[in-house]
Amino acid sequence: MENRKKTVLIVDDTKTNIDILLNLLSEKYDIVVALDGESALETVEENSVDLVLLDIMMPNIDGYEVCRRLKSNEKTLDIPVIFLTARDDEDSIEKAYKTGAIDYIRKPFKPIELLARINTQLRAKELIEHLNFISSYDEMTGICNRRKFFEISEKKFAQNRDGMYAVMIDIDNFKNINDNYGHPIGDMVIRLVAKTIASFVPEDAVFGRLGGEEFCIVCNYSSLSCVVENIEKIRESIEKLEIVSDSGESIKFTISEGVAKVSDEIKNLDELLKYADKALYEAKGLGRNRVVFR
Repeated sequence: MENRKKTVLIVDDTKTNIDILLNLLSEKYDIVVALDGESALETVEENSVDLVLLDIMMPNIDGYEVCRRLKSNEKTLDIPVIFLTARDDEDSIEKAYKTGAIDYIRKPFKPIELLARINTQLRAKELIEHLNFISSYDEMTGICNRRKFFEISEKKFAQNRDGMYAVMIDIDNFKNINDNYGHPIGDMVIRLVAKTIASFVPEDAVFGRLGGEEFCIVCNYSSLSCVVENIEKIRESIEKLEIVSDSGESIKFTISEGVAKVSDEIKNLDELLKYADKALYEAKGLGRNRVVFR
């Protein structure tokens, strides 16, 4: 987990309140300040904010509306919001939680209590983020795991099929590497292959490990020549790699790739991947260390 200082956004239109909070929090946290709701919403768009301390009574947009907008935005919905306000009636408290707040603290607050509740929410957020990461990304390589790969790729397929390709990738004769040099070396090969492929994958592509030594890319290219150039570069770069064993032996390895493009006949992601998988199978049959396009 990250060791960086967490960033807390204070949203309050009263200078005295801001000064008190700055004195209390600035040593432990990075603090950003917004004097109104609009500024608060702009701030979370432009900065990495870990937690929001939010007043209710502000000009133009009140705290409730700020919280609603934060929770309706996919980018900011996971930021915990603590209302810090002078209002102490039950209706206000109920409304705060209904808009998505994680906690509600009345002014004047007790410093030790405020610090403890901020820390609790930040720790909970960090734990949730960690759990989300390990459930979505492959532990060995850091790229998408099978579940996350299909989740993102299916959305991508539904949103933009134009110029879409699927690339199935398999490390050639990987069982021999494990059998001859052991699983630790095999794991090193998988990590190095994943890292190398990732360095060539376009920013908007989806890259995942489907299991074992098998990887897949789903991406959009402007032309077939761009695909050919990119996919061949991946294969050539991996062909040049080597790992040195504990005994000093040089271990070389290659990959085979099968590429398929979306057509009118292909109705879903599974069909596209099946075509790419057939191309991969053909590449293996032709002698490995090559790319086959379908």
